[in-house]
Amino acid sequence: MAESQQAELFELSNGSMVVKISNWGATITSLHVPDANGNLADVVLGFDTLEPYLKGAAPYFGCIVGRVANRIKEGKFTLKGKEYSLPINNPPNSLHGGHKGFDKVIWEVVERKDGEMPSITFKYHSRDGEEGYPGDVTVTATYTLTAKTTMRLDMEAVPENKATPISLAQHTYWNLAGHHSGNVLEHLVQIWASHVTPVDQYTVPTGEIMPVKGTPFDFTAEKKIGSRISEVPGGYDHNYVLDCGEEKLGLKHAAKVKDRLSSRVLNIWTNAPGVQFYTGNYVNGVVGKGRAVYGKHAGLCLETQGFPNAINQPNFPSVVVQPGEKYKHTMLFEFSVEDQ
Repeated sequence: MAESQQAELFELSNGSMVVKISNWGATITSLHVPDANGNLADVVLGFDTLEPYLKGAAPYFGCIVGRVANRIKEGKFTLKGKEYSLPINNPPNSLHGGHKGFDKVIWEVVERKDGEMPSITFKYHSRDGEEGYPGDVTVTATYTLTAKTTMRLDMEAVPENKATPISLAQHTYWNLAGHHSGNVLEHLVQIWASHVTPVDQYTVPTGEIMPVKGTPFDFTAEKKIGSRISEVPGGYDHNYVLDCGEEKLGLKHAAKVKDRLSSRVLNIWTNAPGVQFYTGNYVNGVVGKGRAVYGKHAGLCLETQGFPNAINQPNFPSVVVQPGEKYKHTMLFEFSVEDQ
């Protein structure tokens, strides 16, 4: 059984970027990329050892969340005439797969490759009834360094015997100036989405699909995170409806992040319909790597995903996967430097 395995750290390196990933939650714990002068910095929030992750001290730092990412309203849904109840771990809702989602289990390492395009593949078998979800599901996640400063993530899931909702997300908190460099309010962000799904008081989408034009949610052109964040109660924690814009390798351009001090840029590409833009609003005094203290807005997340609570919103793209079908979710993290 995979349960008997230990939580470990694995390193992928290609000479210009170095990524550390654990089999605990398929979690990215550090990612070093160069700035304009070739200086490497670790641009993800996290911990030096695995112990804080195992103890639940991480607010979903770097992990893969599932079986269903984000919130399911009141932890309930009906599928094929049967009602399912999930753990209410983010009252009054179920969040990121429940009390013990995919982020809090050991995944089996099924393949490792070194060389020019180093990769690691993790596998997890989610049992029927686990955290309230129907059916057995086999999930795999492969991280690959595909180019000098590009990382690709391929997530796949196959339900074995029952239809079930599946929507995985990669939950890394990014700070392109370096994980210990304070808040990200000066980062520039662009999101290729002209609509957002507005939320109720508990951060669950209302079902509406709202144009961003003229609102603080408009990131169709590059702008500072901090420029209108004060107009969004609590900060950004919203699902953006990705447009069918520019494509690369069959993936849509989802977002671009830039830190002007280091000139580091991150472009994210995906085949998912949405992306959750989250500005670390609930991070509060977490002691991370090198004793850095992460406060509010210390990192930002761009979690490509199915729409939150889609299982209960018939007008959202369906996240239900039938037995024998394959859920496929790919992300491309492309780092570069860009002069001012």
